[in-house]
Amino acid sequence: MEVPNGWAHVQLKDVLSDPLINGRSVRTREDGFPVLRLTALRPEGVDLAEHKGGAWTAAEAAPFLVTAGDFLLCRGNGSRRLVGRGAMVRSNPISVAFPDTMIRVRVDARLIDSRYLENIWESALVRTQIEKAARTTAGIYKINQAVLEGITLPLPPLDEQRRIVEVLEDHLSRLDVARQSVWTAQRRTKPLLASVLDRTALGSARKCAATSTTTSDSRRMLTDVSSKRFDYEQLPDLPAGWYWRPSADVCASINSGSTPKAHLMHPGSGEIPFLKVYNITQDGRVDFAIKPTYVGRDTHQSQLKRSRVRPGDVLTNIVGPPLGKTAIVPDGHDEWNINQAIVAFRAGDEILPDWLALVLRSPFVLGLLQSTAKATAGQFNIALSTCRELPLPVPPLGEQKELIAGAAQLLEGAERLSSQAARTEARAEHLRQAILQNAFIGQLVPQDPADEPASELLAHIGAERAAQGKPKRARRTAPRAKASTSAGPPAASSTPLPQNAVQQEFEL
Repeated sequence: MEVPNGWAHVQLKDVLSDPLINGRSVRTREDGFPVLRLTALRPEGVDLAEHKGGAWTAAEAAPFLVTAGDFLLCRGNGSRRLVGRGAMVRSNPISVAFPDTMIRVRVDARLIDSRYLENIWESALVRTQIEKAARTTAGIYKINQAVLEGITLPLPPLDEQRRIVEVLEDHLSRLDVARQSVWTAQRRTKPLLASVLDRTALGSARKCAATSTTTSDSRRMLTDVSSKRFDYEQLPDLPAGWYWRPSADVCASINSGSTPKAHLMHPGSGEIPFLKVYNITQDGRVDFAIKPTYVGRDTHQSQLKRSRVRPGDVLTNIVGPPLGKTAIVPDGHDEWNINQAIVAFRAGDEILPDWLALVLRSPFVLGLLQSTAKATAGQFNIALSTCRELPLPVPPLGEQKELIAGAAQLLEGAERLSSQAARTEARAEHLRQAILQNAFIGQLVPQDPADEPASELLAHIGAERAAQGKPKRARRTAPRAKASTSAGPPAASSTPLPQNAVQQEFEL
């Protein structure tokens, strides 16, 4: 990439004051020396309060202490997008160390402004290099010191770096204010959706009439029904004429899906669309544009016969997190199929599919279902039998239609607001990257011919470093070996060697 006159291309290692250092792995101890959590790396800087106790002494932690101006990077993460992300230590009111999940960067202030590094590190110019170089092991993306040292940076003169940072901070601060307004709107949308769904599903949103009162009679349909998973007696009262019903009583069928062998699934095109959990969106839709997968009609009618679904069936995922994403199968195909992480509810004569979907999205009913989940190796699972015992509020069909129509307007408005917020956030991120791009190709601020060119400054400081000698990389002290009771080589003599003696070396 071309840069203006007076700029230079450098690698990160060229502007360091100290070698990069990996943090140290340390066991947690409640009253131990403070060590940062990975969640301390935030866009606004390192949150020093986000730490835990480590089982090491102050002396052991000393090489890994952070100071104001340090730049800490995420060394490894399950997401390629997050590996290598950095944050600046803006102040240092407490003594805290960094763990082996981080790498510390200290730059030479004579060559590069730390705020300039902080901003360029979040640009696509650097992120592309990091994400391309990240390697995955057991699902964890990692970046090593050698790769980081080789990251290429455009380096303006030092004074121009400071001018760039000043203008950037002005632009980005105003952009951040706008984004904060979007995030606030998104946060308000979620409780609004939850309130609409719960008030509708439990009857508190219906138009009040003289006889519209809640009654304990709403649980009488459960009197002779037993459940090991739900306490039916603790369910709230519903309006008169509404009843709590086990889902198996009001659904024609409730079945979970199945997953065939890999060679029977076809990405991109095929005969029968095969739905997975990621095809169910958080806002209650089926989005088959996400990694579409198909199965053959023979597989659909034989091996996957029990997991066939059709338009109007209501799907809910029972393996997560997250649990309970719910959507109605659309009309795009006559038949679909689903994998083992999804349950299909087919509405019977007493309940409408739209009402069934609305109720399953209700935080109250969803909370009942989620409370039965069992965790295994970080994954939550809900049993199919639990889905069949799940209590559902069922009003008369006429009221179901009225409430669905009333809720649809509110839900559509809330979802439209959420969708607009998401689009605005995407535009804001594109604008942010465009501003950063202009900054680091020399188009954000004018160049000043009086500035000392970066190449001359590099040469000057390089000569100083050569005269001083190359700094040695910090070495990690190996743990002391435990004493062995078995016979072994004789212990080294405790008698000190003469000053000019040469110790003999042996091959390991």
